Amino acid sequence: MPSSEPSTDVVVERTLIQSSATATTSPMNPRTLADVREEVAQSLALRMITKARTVDGVRIGVHFTFSKKDDRRFLRLVTSHIRARLPSSRYLFAIATTGASPTSRSTRGGARISNALVICGSDEDDVQRAVLLASSKFLGRVDAVQNTGTLLAASVRHIGSSYDDAALWDVLSKSVRTPIDPLLPPPGSRSIDQLLSDARSKLERMTPRQAYDALHDPTYPMPVFLVDIRPASQRAREGGIHGSLIIERNVLEWRFDPRCEARLAIADRYDLKIIIYCQEGYTSSLAAASLHELGLLNATDIVGGFAAWRAAGLPGQIRPPSTISDEESYQISQPSFDSDDVIDGV
Repeated sequence: MPSSEPSTDVVVERTLIQSSATATTSPMNPRTLADVREEVAQSLALRMITKARTVDGVRIGVHFTFSKKDDRRFLRLVTSHIRARLPSSRYLFAIATTGASPTSRSTRGGARISNALVICGSDEDDVQRAVLLASSKFLGRVDAVQNTGTLLAASVRHIGSSYDDAALWDVLSKSVRTPIDPLLPPPGSRSIDQLLSDARSKLERMTPRQAYDALHDPTYPMPVFLVDIRPASQRAREGGIHGSLIIERNVLEWRFDPRCEARLAIADRYDLKIIIYCQEGYTSSLAAASLHELGLLNATDIVGGFAAWRAAGLPGQIRPPSTISDEESYQISQPSFDSDDVIDGV
């Protein structure tokens, strides 16, 4: 967990604010716009230092502020105050402006909003690692870059989203981490057994018989669907359950997210009982847990997968949902996705 900064920083910030107020309230010494910018820059610098996280002994922080006139100059002023207050500490900070800048250019498609991003640090290697990592986070959005070793100043279009915030924290954290033995697992990483255990802790897993009964229970309180996520080659080799939806693993989230334009027509609600199966019940657990992240909290999987279904002697075909009468034909037209299909956001 990130450690909090010493309380002395808070005392320093309060002292600065009090002294600034005393110095500027005299009628013989009226404040100018430059004085205001200076005070705001000092306050912002101290706020960032106070709220910084510590990673391997290095202070890091990300902050977004509203766009102002001459953003780069203002952000450089902030970094100068950070440098002055941390003369002997190792740190790495990212500061960016958000919103429409007074200097934003207009194009035929509307205003081209380009904001300032500054990454500053006490160690040049930290900053240069951050530059390399950040370049992959903002592909196609960087208009201009000025790199002076311990400070990067860039113009980045439409910065300020939750993605940008998380991306910058990720950049700073990775840039200051102490090099580790490549043969040892990094701190915070989890093995596949741990991932699988964590995934299954979220699920109410079903035996093949329980899944079969739920699929054929006309009184079940919510729509129930059986989903086969195996690749085509495995289905062809091992067989399958007629009546199940074939949604291969690489498109599953896009097909069942009610907020996604590429969803199935049936995926219009969050209480669906989606029963996933793979061949042996491992991949299906991870897939069902992923649907939980989308809000589909009734998603689950079959213990033992299709192999267990077949071993239990259950039929190779399921009846349609209880909303369709036995006399009506039931067929879902489903595109066939090969395991090599790549879905890029759709």
